[in-house]
Amino acid sequence: MNSTDAIYSVKELGKGKVFMLGLQHMFAMFGATVLVPILTGLDISTTLLFAGLGTLLFHLITKGKVPAFLGSSFAFLGGYGAIAPLLADGSSNIEMLPYACFGVACAGLVYVVFAGLIKVFSAQKVMSFFPPIVTGPIIIAIGLTLSKSAIDSCTDNWLLAIIAIAVVIICNIYGKGMIKIIPILLGVMASYAAGVCMGEVDFTAVKEAAWFGFPIRKEMTVFALFGENFNGETLFASILTIMPIALATIVEHVGDISAISSTTGINYIKDPGLHRTMLGDGLATVLSSVFGGPANTTYGENTGVLNLSKVYDPAVVRLAAVFAILFSFCPKVASVIQVMPTATVGGISLILYGMISAVGVRNVVENQVDFTKSRNVIIAALILVLAIGVNYSNAGAIVFHIGELTIRLSGLAAGALAGIGLNAVLPDKDFHLEVM
Repeated sequence: MNSTDAIYSVKELGKGKVFMLGLQHMFAMFGATVLVPILTGLDISTTLLFAGLGTLLFHLITKGKVPAFLGSSFAFLGGYGAIAPLLADGSSNIEMLPYACFGVACAGLVYVVFAGLIKVFSAQKVMSFFPPIVTGPIIIAIGLTLSKSAIDSCTDNWLLAIIAIAVVIICNIYGKGMIKIIPILLGVMASYAAGVCMGEVDFTAVKEAAWFGFPIRKEMTVFALFGENFNGETLFASILTIMPIALATIVEHVGDISAISSTTGINYIKDPGLHRTMLGDGLATVLSSVFGGPANTTYGENTGVLNLSKVYDPAVVRLAAVFAILFSFCPKVASVIQVMPTATVGGISLILYGMISAVGVRNVVENQVDFTKSRNVIIAALILVLAIGVNYSNAGAIVFHIGELTIRLSGLAAGALAGIGLNAVLPDKDFHLEVM
């Protein structure tokens, strides 16, 4: 792999330019990263803290070689929605969020296991069990199962929702430079400003918020589970619901690292190795979720900034991580985000959830999945129908009993397990993973 772009180091750029580049990386990830806690009820300050710490941990494990920023993963929104849906008034489901976070931590451990397997057996052999015919429909289902919550939020004020949607579309299609990189953040800002002008925003909470505060809330961490109200069945259901999502995001991880490698002209899959990048991603997710933060993932927004700036020095990304950590200790920043109009969130999530499904479609199309083969049609059909149908059924899960143990499989878990199992046993496999 060759690159015609010069790779500048922080020593060549000078402190002023490095400072601005670090801020640019932070703002590129900011809009999407804080949107996840808004949609799930997780704490915004905690999310920013562990986006920063997770990024630094990733850089430590990858020997400081990969210029990747780890922000909140949208792929796990369906898992949070199934285990800890927002309350009727839109507030956090504090009782159930620790269970969801435990499930996400277990999903992070799946990354760790895969990292070990890749180190021993190679990426091609391990990932052959999770081809696009399995992961693509799972990603499609994640977006579709979330669609109702987006529409419900939009109905609060369709005008604000449409403003958010329009700005995102215009910036993404017609924007140049940095505008094209941060369309979600700009859409939020435009709709938020319109909401202020329309009297839809109450800044009382912002005025009352402190300038400094500790960004971890004990009641939302995994440690809050183990008390007198602990429910083992709910914990088991959370694991079964959320862990399978990791099978789709692991494939996304390979694509993200390949994209960063293509941008910089350096093959990070070989050095420091895919096993290291996957281990870093997984451990960052475990660390974040245990303390009440969302799953982490390498951010395409920051890959776009790399391409825009032509500065590939990982030290700049680490500086952005430090900025995120500093922001996490300011509750006033979190309050400004929390008083955002519901319809603004709805408009952004309407596009975002659709884009999640679109990524799944792209995953299938780009890998040229052959739907003239009956095996592929059957696998995709069962994944989609189980994932979406079970989610919207009266029970909301497949429930069965093994002795005194009650097992609840969410739609996503049922669809993922069915797809993986069928792909393993049905003949005529035709997928080979290319890792550069």
